[in-house]
Amino acid sequence: MQKMGELAVLGKALGSGRDAVRSELEESAEAAKLREGSPKVHNPEVAGRAQNMTSEMAQRKSTFDIRRKAQAEALKLPPFPTTTIGSFPQTGEVRKARAAHTKGAMTDSGYTSFLQNETRDAVRWQEDIGIDVLVHGEFERNDMVQYFGEKLSGYAFTKHGWVQSYGSRYVRPPIIFGDVSRPKPMTVEWATFAQSLTEKPVKGMLTGPVTMMQWSFVRDDIPRAEVCRQIALLLRDEVTDLEAAGIRIIQIDEPALREGLPLRRADWPPYLKWAVECFRLSASGVRDETQIHTHMCYSEFNDIIESIGAMDADVISIETSRSKMELLDAFVDYHYPNEIGPGVYDIHSPRVPSEIEMVDLLAKASQRLSPDKIWVNPDCGLKTRGWAEVRPALEHMVHAAQMLRESFPRR
Repeated sequence: MQKMGELAVLGKALGSGRDAVRSELEESAEAAKLREGSPKVHNPEVAGRAQNMTSEMAQRKSTFDIRRKAQAEALKLPPFPTTTIGSFPQTGEVRKARAAHTKGAMTDSGYTSFLQNETRDAVRWQEDIGIDVLVHGEFERNDMVQYFGEKLSGYAFTKHGWVQSYGSRYVRPPIIFGDVSRPKPMTVEWATFAQSLTEKPVKGMLTGPVTMMQWSFVRDDIPRAEVCRQIALLLRDEVTDLEAAGIRIIQIDEPALREGLPLRRADWPPYLKWAVECFRLSASGVRDETQIHTHMCYSEFNDIIESIGAMDADVISIETSRSKMELLDAFVDYHYPNEIGPGVYDIHSPRVPSEIEMVDLLAKASQRLSPDKIWVNPDCGLKTRGWAEVRPALEHMVHAAQMLRESFPRR
């Protein structure tokens, strides 16, 4: 409605001249002036921290080879370790409980109890089928950007501003209107609850700074790189809080890294420089023993592979099942040094792949990559799928990994 009003003012000005819309222009100028001095928009502490960032803050303490040894000793994972990307099915019961809680028909304690039961069941089931690195399932999350944005200062949301994401999936992108800060930890409570249920490592799950910005409507009074640095710094705090709480593996998803590329190829290098810097800034405050994962999907990697390598994540999981592992060629040609989880389960289809299909995909991956650097995981999160297909698919995935382990030594 606001944009329609602005279009009406512009039309009136074009037809009748500037004097015809003088009052509207003065009102707009006054609003812009108020914004310049608004404490809701400008937070000197946040802006100062971003401006005072040093290059050392975007560097891990040690090289990957050293970190890898420390992580192997700390985690003691088998060859071809299995994991999932983060989310489990958002069933009708989960959505109904969230809607009831939002409307006030379910108490805070009742909703928390419901979510704890869902998380407990998910953790126990993952243990039962033999997954090596667990996730809590993200049943408390409505969307991978909205969930975090609702917990941050500087973000605002519409009630009905739905935007098509893909297929029949719609989201409500947030509006970044001011300096972004984190009033309190966002994920530590659920990560530590899940970790308390098992001896196996549970991943902390975060959306990365580039994706948090890219999938939002971003303020235009400061450079996008500056907005991204602010988000990276608050995520850095979240990452170190997770580590301090005993979370040994932390995943920082960046599915939007490539789609943020400017239209002009000449503008790619500066964008990729600050985008990679922001990811590293969010991830580099941890000890060598803490393993940092990232996940990318919807991407062709060839033309940005050097930047992906520069992110220096300990493990990257990517969407490769539909390409029959051909997307790995970019990583092979580049001699990607870190560990990779090539997807073996196409989560965009309800079809359940067989164990043999997954073994075949992993065998193809092993021909392209060092087997001791391969993880086993689905292509993407499982939020949009149903348990009837997820359960057998992940059981097949675990069995496929176990079959491959017979051919390779321990990590």
